[in-house]
Amino acid sequence: MVDQLLDMVTLGDLDSVFPQDLVEAVLAKTQDREVRRRLLSPGLMVYFLLARALLSPQSYQRVLRTLVAAPGLDNGWDNWRVPDKAAIFRARCKLGIEPFRELLVHAGSAVADERTPGAFWRGLRVMALAGTTLQAADSPANQTGLGGPRAHRGERPPGCPLARLVALVEAGSNAVCDATVDSYRVRERVLAERLATSLGPAMLVLADHDLPCAQLWSRLAESGAELLWRVPKTWKLPVEETLPDRSWISTVHGEPGRDAWPGQDARARVVEYAPDLPGGSGAERCRLITTLTDPDAAPVADLVGLYGARSEAGDPLAELKTIQIGSDTVLSSRTPDLVFQETYAHLAVYTGLRVRMHATAVNRSEPLDPGRLSFTAELRAARRSLTAQRPAPNSVIRPPIDGRDAPAAGHSRPAWGDHRALTWAAAPADR
Repeated sequence: MVDQLLDMVTLGDLDSVFPQDLVEAVLAKTQDREVRRRLLSPGLMVYFLLARALLSPQSYQRVLRTLVAAPGLDNGWDNWRVPDKAAIFRARCKLGIEPFRELLVHAGSAVADERTPGAFWRGLRVMALAGTTLQAADSPANQTGLGGPRAHRGERPPGCPLARLVALVEAGSNAVCDATVDSYRVRERVLAERLATSLGPAMLVLADHDLPCAQLWSRLAESGAELLWRVPKTWKLPVEETLPDRSWISTVHGEPGRDAWPGQDARARVVEYAPDLPGGSGAERCRLITTLTDPDAAPVADLVGLYGARSEAGDPLAELKTIQIGSDTVLSSRTPDLVFQETYAHLAVYTGLRVRMHATAVNRSEPLDPGRLSFTAELRAARRSLTAQRPAPNSVIRPPIDGRDAPAAGHSRPAWGDHRALTWAAAPADR
Protein backbone atom coordinates (compact mmCIF):
# COMPACT_ATOMS: atom_id res chain seq x y z
CA MET A 1 0.00 0.00 0.00
CA VAL A 2 2.75 2.48 0.96
CA ASP A 3 4.80 1.55 -2.10
CA GLN A 4 1.80 2.05 -4.39
CA LEU A 5 1.08 5.43 -2.83
CA LEU A 6 4.65 6.66 -3.31
CA ASP A 7 4.54 5.54 -6.95
CA MET A 8 1.57 7.86 -7.48
CA VAL A 9 3.20 10.90 -5.89
CA THR A 10 4.38 13.61 -8.28
CA LEU A 11 5.87 17.10 -8.08
CA GLY A 12 4.72 17.94 -11.58
CA ASP A 13 7.33 19.91 -13.51
CA LEU A 14 9.85 19.49 -10.69
CA ASP A 15 9.97 15.70 -11.17
CA SER A 16 12.76 16.31 -13.69
CA VAL A 17 14.88 17.98 -10.96
CA PHE A 18 13.93 15.69 -8.06
CA PRO A 19 13.34 12.25 -9.61
CA GLN A 20 12.29 9.44 -7.32
CA ASP A 21 15.63 7.65 -7.73
CA LEU A 22 17.43 10.74 -6.42
CA VAL A 23 15.12 11.02 -3.42
CA GLU A 24 15.70 7.35 -2.61
CA ALA A 25 19.48 7.78 -2.86
CA VAL A 26 19.41 10.82 -0.58
CA LEU A 27 17.30 8.98 1.98
CA ALA A 28 19.61 5.96 1.84
CA LYS A 29 22.50 8.27 2.66
CA THR A 30 20.85 10.33 5.39
CA GLN A 31 18.31 8.00 7.06
CA ASP A 32 18.47 4.71 8.92
CA ARG A 33 16.65 2.05 6.97
CA GLU A 34 13.43 0.87 8.60
CA VAL A 35 11.79 -2.51 8.28
CA ARG A 36 8.43 -1.14 9.36
CA ARG A 37 6.28 0.23 6.54
CA ARG A 38 4.82 3.57 7.64
CA LEU A 39 1.91 5.36 6.00
CA LEU A 40 3.95 8.58 6.17
CA SER A 41 7.17 7.06 4.87
CA PRO A 42 10.36 9.17 4.58
CA GLY A 43 9.98 9.28 0.78
CA LEU A 44 6.42 10.51 0.98
CA MET A 45 7.41 13.11 3.58
CA VAL A 46 10.18 14.46 1.35
CA TYR A 47 7.72 14.95 -1.50
CA PHE A 48 5.16 16.37 0.92
CA LEU A 49 7.52 19.05 2.25
CA LEU A 50 8.75 19.97 -1.24
CA ALA A 51 5.13 20.24 -2.40
CA ARG A 52 4.26 22.29 0.66
CA ALA A 53 7.08 24.72 -0.17
CA LEU A 54 5.85 24.92 -3.76
CA LEU A 55 2.23 25.52 -2.71
CA SER A 56 3.02 27.81 0.21
CA PRO A 57 1.10 28.70 2.33
CA GLN A 58 -1.38 25.83 1.89
CA SER A 59 -2.30 23.69 4.90
CA TYR A 60 -0.77 20.30 5.74
CA GLN A 61 -3.85 18.31 4.86
CA ARG A 62 -4.55 20.12 1.61
CA VAL A 63 -1.01 19.61 0.33
CA LEU A 64 -1.04 15.93 1.27
CA ARG A 65 -4.37 15.40 -0.48
CA THR A 66 -2.95 17.07 -3.58
CA LEU A 67 0.04 14.75 -3.53
CA VAL A 68 -1.81 11.47 -3.19
CA ALA A 69 -4.70 12.34 -5.48
CA ALA A 70 -4.81 10.38 -8.74
CA PRO A 71 -7.59 12.12 -10.62
CA GLY A 72 -9.41 10.20 -13.29
CA LEU A 73 -8.36 6.76 -12.05
CA ASP A 74 -10.30 4.22 -10.04
CA ASN A 75 -7.28 3.41 -7.91
CA GLY A 76 -8.92 2.51 -4.64
CA TRP A 77 -7.48 5.49 -2.75
CA ASP A 78 -10.73 7.46 -2.56
CA ASN A 79 -11.28 6.32 1.03
CA TRP A 80 -7.69 6.90 2.15
CA ARG A 81 -7.75 9.14 5.21
CA VAL A 82 -5.17 11.90 5.45
CA PRO A 83 -3.17 11.62 8.71
CA ASP A 84 -3.73 14.32 11.29
CA LYS A 85 -1.30 17.16 12.00
CA ALA A 86 0.20 15.37 15.00
CA ALA A 87 1.22 12.39 12.85
CA ILE A 88 2.68 14.69 10.20
CA PHE A 89 4.57 16.61 12.89
CA ARG A 90 6.12 13.40 14.24
CA ALA A 91 7.09 12.27 10.74
CA ARG A 92 8.73 15.66 10.06
CA CYS A 93 10.73 15.49 13.28
CA LYS A 94 11.94 11.99 12.40
CA LEU A 95 12.97 13.03 8.87
CA GLY A 96 15.20 15.92 9.94
CA ILE A 97 17.02 18.57 7.92
CA GLU A 98 19.78 16.76 6.04
CA PRO A 99 17.72 15.21 3.17
CA PHE A 100 16.64 18.68 2.02
CA ARG A 101 20.11 20.13 2.17
CA GLU A 102 21.36 17.18 0.13
CA LEU A 103 18.61 17.76 -2.45
CA LEU A 104 19.45 21.47 -2.55
CA VAL A 105 23.17 20.86 -3.07
CA HIS A 106 22.49 18.23 -5.71
CA ALA A 107 20.01 20.35 -7.67
CA GLY A 108 22.14 23.51 -7.50
CA SER A 109 25.43 21.92 -8.50
CA ALA A 110 26.98 23.46 -11.64
CA VAL A 111 23.71 24.54 -13.27
CA ALA A 112 25.23 27.18 -15.57
CA ASP A 113 27.35 26.34 -18.60
CA GLU A 114 29.19 28.22 -21.31
CA ARG A 115 25.87 29.35 -22.82
CA THR A 116 24.85 31.21 -19.64
CA PRO A 117 25.58 34.97 -19.76
CA GLY A 118 27.53 36.21 -16.74
CA ALA A 119 28.15 32.77 -15.25
CA PHE A 120 31.89 32.61 -16.02
CA TRP A 121 34.78 35.05 -16.09
CA ARG A 122 38.10 33.93 -17.54
CA GLY A 123 37.42 30.30 -16.74
CA LEU A 124 36.14 30.93 -13.20
CA ARG A 125 32.56 30.18 -12.20
CA VAL A 126 31.16 33.38 -10.69
CA MET A 127 29.38 32.92 -7.34
CA ALA A 128 27.95 35.28 -4.74
CA LEU A 129 27.34 35.10 -1.00
CA ALA A 130 23.91 36.42 -0.04
CA GLY A 131 22.23 36.67 3.35
CA THR A 132 18.70 37.30 4.55
CA THR A 133 16.28 36.52 7.38
CA LEU A 134 12.94 34.68 7.38
CA GLN A 135 10.07 35.13 9.82
CA ALA A 136 9.00 32.11 11.85
CA ALA A 137 5.95 31.29 13.91
CA ASP A 138 5.79 33.17 17.21
CA SER A 139 6.02 30.14 19.51
CA PRO A 140 7.91 29.87 22.82
CA ALA A 141 10.35 27.39 21.27
CA ASN A 142 11.14 29.75 18.39
CA GLN A 143 11.44 32.77 20.67
CA THR A 144 13.98 30.88 22.76
CA GLY A 145 15.81 29.04 19.98
CA LEU A 146 15.82 31.63 17.20
CA GLY A 147 15.54 35.05 18.79
CA GLY A 148 15.04 38.27 16.93
CA PRO A 149 15.74 42.00 17.12
CA ARG A 150 16.54 43.18 20.61
CA ALA A 151 13.73 44.61 22.72
CA HIS A 152 13.94 47.31 25.33
CA ARG A 153 14.37 46.07 28.86
CA GLY A 154 11.20 44.51 30.20
CA GLU A 155 9.47 44.52 26.80
CA ARG A 156 8.57 41.70 24.47
CA PRO A 157 10.85 41.37 21.39
CA PRO A 158 9.30 43.17 18.41
CA GLY A 159 7.91 41.07 15.55
CA CYS A 160 8.28 37.35 14.95
CA PRO A 161 11.32 35.19 15.68
CA LEU A 162 13.77 35.16 12.79
CA ALA A 163 15.93 32.51 11.14
CA ARG A 164 19.13 33.75 9.52
CA LEU A 165 20.17 32.37 6.14
CA VAL A 166 23.37 32.69 4.09
CA ALA A 167 23.44 31.15 0.62
CA LEU A 168 26.04 30.53 -2.07
CA VAL A 169 24.36 31.59 -5.31
CA GLU A 170 25.54 30.92 -8.85
CA ALA A 171 25.67 33.96 -11.13
CA GLY A 172 23.75 33.68 -14.37
CA SER A 173 21.34 30.97 -13.25
CA ASN A 174 20.67 32.41 -9.76
CA ALA A 175 20.55 28.84 -8.46
CA VAL A 176 21.41 28.30 -4.79
CA CYS A 177 24.36 25.90 -4.69
CA ASP A 178 24.48 25.55 -0.93
CA ALA A 179 23.13 27.35 2.13
CA THR A 180 23.32 27.35 5.88
CA VAL A 181 20.53 28.34 8.27
CA ASP A 182 20.65 29.12 11.98
CA SER A 183 19.13 31.36 14.61
CA TYR A 184 19.01 35.12 14.26
CA ARG A 185 21.66 35.40 16.98
CA VAL A 186 24.31 33.78 14.74
CA ARG A 187 26.00 36.41 12.59
CA GLU A 188 26.09 36.21 8.80
CA ARG A 189 29.87 35.96 8.66
CA VAL A 190 29.78 32.90 10.95
CA LEU A 191 27.25 31.22 8.66
CA ALA A 192 29.28 32.18 5.59
CA GLU A 193 32.36 30.48 7.06
CA ARG A 194 30.40 27.20 7.19
CA LEU A 195 30.10 27.33 3.39
CA ALA A 196 33.87 27.15 2.90
CA THR A 197 33.69 23.44 2.06
CA SER A 198 31.41 24.23 -0.91
CA LEU A 199 34.03 26.50 -2.52
CA GLY A 200 36.76 25.39 -4.87
CA PRO A 201 39.68 26.56 -7.03
CA ALA A 202 37.54 27.14 -10.13
CA MET A 203 35.32 29.78 -8.47
CA LEU A 204 35.26 33.55 -8.08
CA VAL A 205 33.18 34.49 -5.03
CA LEU A 206 31.65 37.95 -4.65
CA ALA A 207 30.31 39.49 -1.43
CA ASP A 208 28.84 42.81 -0.29
CA HIS A 209 30.32 45.26 2.20
CA ASP A 210 28.22 44.07 5.18
CA LEU A 211 29.79 40.59 5.20
CA PRO A 212 33.62 40.71 5.02
CA CYS A 213 35.98 40.32 7.95
CA ALA A 214 39.61 39.26 7.95
CA GLN A 215 38.96 35.85 9.53
CA LEU A 216 36.26 35.01 6.98
CA TRP A 217 38.50 36.23 4.15
CA SER A 218 41.35 33.99 5.26
CA ARG A 219 39.10 30.99 5.82
CA LEU A 220 37.42 31.18 2.41
CA ALA A 221 40.68 31.94 0.61
CA GLU A 222 42.06 28.65 1.97
CA SER A 223 39.47 26.83 -0.16
CA GLY A 224 41.35 27.86 -3.29
CA ALA A 225 38.52 30.05 -4.57
CA GLU A 226 39.30 33.57 -5.76
CA LEU A 227 37.53 36.34 -3.80
CA LEU A 228 36.20 39.77 -4.85
CA TRP A 229 34.50 41.65 -2.02
CA ARG A 230 33.39 45.16 -1.37
CA VAL A 231 34.62 46.40 2.00
CA PRO A 232 33.41 49.22 4.30
CA LYS A 233 35.05 52.63 4.23
CA THR A 234 36.19 52.12 7.81
CA TRP A 235 38.71 49.48 6.78
CA LYS A 236 42.26 50.80 6.85
CA LEU A 237 44.08 49.50 3.81
CA PRO A 238 47.48 51.24 3.61
CA VAL A 239 49.40 51.18 0.35
CA GLU A 240 52.23 48.64 0.59
CA GLU A 241 52.85 48.21 -3.14
CA THR A 242 51.39 50.31 -5.95
CA LEU A 243 50.46 48.46 -9.14
CA PRO A 244 50.55 49.94 -12.68
CA ASP A 245 46.74 50.26 -12.87
CA ARG A 246 46.62 52.34 -9.63
CA SER A 247 45.34 49.46 -7.54
CA TRP A 248 47.57 48.47 -4.67
CA ILE A 249 48.59 45.61 -2.41
CA SER A 250 47.69 45.89 1.27
CA THR A 251 47.24 43.77 4.39
CA VAL A 252 43.81 43.24 5.87
CA HIS A 253 44.11 43.42 9.65
CA GLY A 254 40.44 43.12 10.55
CA GLU A 255 37.69 45.58 11.31
CA PRO A 256 38.08 48.26 13.96
CA GLY A 257 36.24 47.97 17.25
CA ARG A 258 34.98 44.93 19.09
CA ASP A 259 34.57 42.87 15.90
CA ALA A 260 38.30 42.90 15.10
CA TRP A 261 39.98 39.54 14.56
CA PRO A 262 43.58 39.94 15.80
CA GLY A 263 46.13 37.64 14.25
CA GLN A 264 44.03 37.08 11.10
CA ASP A 265 46.08 39.21 8.72
CA ALA A 266 45.54 38.62 5.00
CA ARG A 267 47.17 40.07 1.90
CA ALA A 268 44.86 41.48 -0.75
CA ARG A 269 44.77 43.72 -3.78
CA VAL A 270 42.69 46.88 -3.34
CA VAL A 271 40.70 48.55 -6.09
CA GLU A 272 39.09 51.94 -5.43
CA TYR A 273 36.66 53.57 -7.84
CA ALA A 274 33.75 55.99 -8.09
CA PRO A 275 30.54 54.16 -9.08
CA ASP A 276 28.69 55.58 -12.07
CA LEU A 277 25.34 56.31 -10.45
CA PRO A 278 22.51 58.35 -12.07
CA GLY A 279 22.60 61.82 -10.56
CA GLY A 280 25.70 60.99 -8.52
CA SER A 281 28.39 63.58 -7.88
CA GLY A 282 31.23 61.11 -8.21
CA ALA A 283 32.40 61.93 -4.67
CA GLU A 284 31.44 58.53 -3.27
CA ARG A 285 34.21 55.99 -3.50
CA CYS A 286 33.88 52.21 -3.34
CA ARG A 287 36.59 49.80 -2.37
CA LEU A 288 36.97 46.23 -3.56
CA ILE A 289 39.53 43.75 -2.28
CA THR A 290 40.51 40.64 -4.20
CA THR A 291 42.86 37.69 -4.15
CA LEU A 292 43.51 38.33 -7.87
CA THR A 293 46.75 40.27 -7.47
CA ASP A 294 47.96 40.21 -11.09
CA PRO A 295 46.68 43.37 -12.86
CA ASP A 296 47.26 41.83 -16.29
CA ALA A 297 45.24 38.71 -15.53
CA ALA A 298 42.52 40.69 -13.69
CA PRO A 299 42.19 44.25 -15.06
CA VAL A 300 40.50 46.83 -12.85
CA ALA A 301 37.75 47.40 -15.42
CA ASP A 302 36.83 43.72 -15.34
CA LEU A 303 36.68 43.61 -11.55
CA VAL A 304 34.56 46.74 -11.32
CA GLY A 305 32.27 45.38 -14.04
CA LEU A 306 31.84 42.06 -12.23
CA TYR A 307 30.88 43.71 -8.98
CA GLY A 308 28.68 46.24 -10.77
CA ALA A 309 26.77 43.45 -12.50
CA ARG A 310 26.30 41.77 -9.12
CA SER A 311 24.92 44.98 -7.61
CA GLU A 312 22.57 45.66 -10.52
CA ALA A 313 21.14 42.14 -10.29
CA GLY A 314 19.96 42.92 -6.74
CA ASP A 315 19.32 40.48 -3.92
CA PRO A 316 19.42 36.95 -5.42
CA LEU A 317 17.11 35.72 -2.63
CA ALA A 318 14.49 38.46 -3.00
CA GLU A 319 12.12 36.37 -5.14
CA LEU A 320 12.40 33.47 -2.70
CA LYS A 321 11.14 35.71 0.11
CA THR A 322 8.61 37.91 -1.66
CA ILE A 323 7.17 35.62 -4.35
CA GLN A 324 7.66 31.95 -3.42
CA ILE A 325 7.24 32.25 0.35
CA GLY A 326 5.36 35.56 0.28
CA SER A 327 6.44 38.90 1.72
CA ASP A 328 3.85 38.72 4.53
CA THR A 329 4.06 34.95 5.08
CA VAL A 330 5.48 33.54 8.30
CA LEU A 331 7.04 30.07 8.28
CA SER A 332 4.51 27.99 10.17
CA SER A 333 6.93 25.60 11.90
CA ARG A 334 6.89 26.06 15.66
CA THR A 335 10.31 24.67 16.61
CA PRO A 336 13.74 25.83 15.36
CA ASP A 337 14.69 22.48 13.81
CA LEU A 338 11.48 22.37 11.79
CA VAL A 339 11.96 26.01 10.76
CA PHE A 340 15.37 25.04 9.36
CA GLN A 341 13.82 22.01 7.63
CA GLU A 342 11.11 24.17 6.08
CA THR A 343 13.72 26.71 4.94
CA TYR A 344 15.82 24.07 3.18
CA ALA A 345 12.70 22.70 1.48
CA HIS A 346 11.94 26.20 0.19
CA LEU A 347 15.53 26.60 -1.01
CA ALA A 348 15.43 23.24 -2.81
CA VAL A 349 12.19 24.16 -4.61
CA TYR A 350 13.51 27.64 -5.43
CA THR A 351 16.64 26.12 -6.95
CA GLY A 352 14.58 23.53 -8.83
CA LEU A 353 12.60 26.35 -10.42
CA ARG A 354 15.82 28.18 -11.31
CA VAL A 355 17.19 25.00 -12.90
CA ARG A 356 14.10 24.77 -15.11
CA MET A 357 14.29 28.46 -16.01
CA HIS A 358 17.94 28.03 -16.99
CA ALA A 359 17.14 25.02 -19.19
CA THR A 360 14.33 26.95 -20.88
CA ALA A 361 16.59 29.94 -21.53
CA VAL A 362 19.67 28.19 -22.92
CA ASN A 363 18.13 25.26 -24.81
CA ARG A 364 17.19 27.47 -27.74
CA SER A 365 18.67 28.21 -31.11
CA GLU A 366 19.57 31.62 -29.66
CA PRO A 367 20.13 31.21 -25.89
CA LEU A 368 18.62 33.83 -23.58
CA ASP A 369 19.78 35.25 -20.28
CA PRO A 370 17.80 33.28 -17.63
CA GLY A 371 17.39 36.55 -15.74
CA ARG A 372 15.05 37.78 -18.47
CA LEU A 373 12.52 35.07 -17.67
CA SER A 374 9.79 35.58 -15.09
CA PHE A 375 10.22 33.69 -11.83
CA THR A 376 6.56 34.34 -11.03
CA ALA A 377 5.46 32.71 -14.28
CA GLU A 378 7.68 29.67 -13.65
CA LEU A 379 6.32 29.32 -10.10
CA ARG A 380 2.72 29.48 -11.30
CA ALA A 381 3.38 26.93 -14.04
CA ALA A 382 4.98 24.54 -11.53
CA ARG A 383 2.01 24.91 -9.20
CA ARG A 384 -0.43 24.22 -12.04
CA SER A 385 1.55 21.14 -13.06
CA LEU A 386 1.22 19.76 -9.53
CA THR A 387 -2.50 20.36 -9.19
CA ALA A 388 -3.49 19.55 -12.80
CA GLN A 389 -5.52 16.47 -13.71
CA ARG A 390 -3.29 13.53 -14.72
CA PRO A 391 -4.55 10.53 -16.65
CA ALA A 392 -1.65 8.30 -15.61
CA PRO A 393 0.06 9.39 -12.38
CA ASN A 394 2.07 6.15 -12.14
CA SER A 395 3.96 7.07 -15.30
CA VAL A 396 4.94 10.55 -14.16
CA ILE A 397 7.82 9.46 -11.99
CA ARG A 398 8.87 6.20 -13.57
CA PRO A 399 9.69 4.39 -15.73
CA PRO A 400 11.69 7.04 -17.64
CA ILE A 401 10.65 7.79 -21.18
CA ASP A 402 13.01 6.18 -23.74
CA GLY A 403 15.75 6.02 -21.11
CA ARG A 404 16.97 9.61 -21.51
CA ASP A 405 16.18 10.56 -17.92
CA ALA A 406 17.38 7.28 -16.45
CA PRO A 407 20.86 7.01 -14.92
CA ALA A 408 23.21 4.61 -16.58
CA ALA A 409 24.37 1.58 -14.66
CA GLY A 410 26.89 2.62 -12.05
CA HIS A 411 26.34 6.31 -12.81
CA SER A 412 26.75 8.50 -9.75
CA ARG A 413 24.91 11.65 -10.88
CA PRO A 414 21.51 12.57 -12.34
CA ALA A 415 21.03 14.67 -15.45
CA TRP A 416 21.07 17.97 -13.57
CA GLY A 417 24.61 17.73 -12.14
CA ASP A 418 26.39 16.27 -9.15
CA HIS A 419 27.98 17.57 -6.00
CA ARG A 420 28.31 14.75 -3.51
CA ALA A 421 28.66 10.98 -3.61
CA LEU A 422 25.04 10.02 -4.18
CA THR A 423 24.87 6.74 -6.04
CA TRP A 424 21.72 5.51 -7.67
CA ALA A 425 22.52 1.95 -6.60
CA ALA A 426 22.56 3.10 -2.95
CA ALA A 427 18.75 3.29 -2.82
CA PRO A 428 17.07 0.43 -0.92
CA ALA A 429 15.10 -2.09 -2.92
CA ASP A 430 11.93 -1.28 -1.02
CA ARG A 431 10.84 1.99 0.55
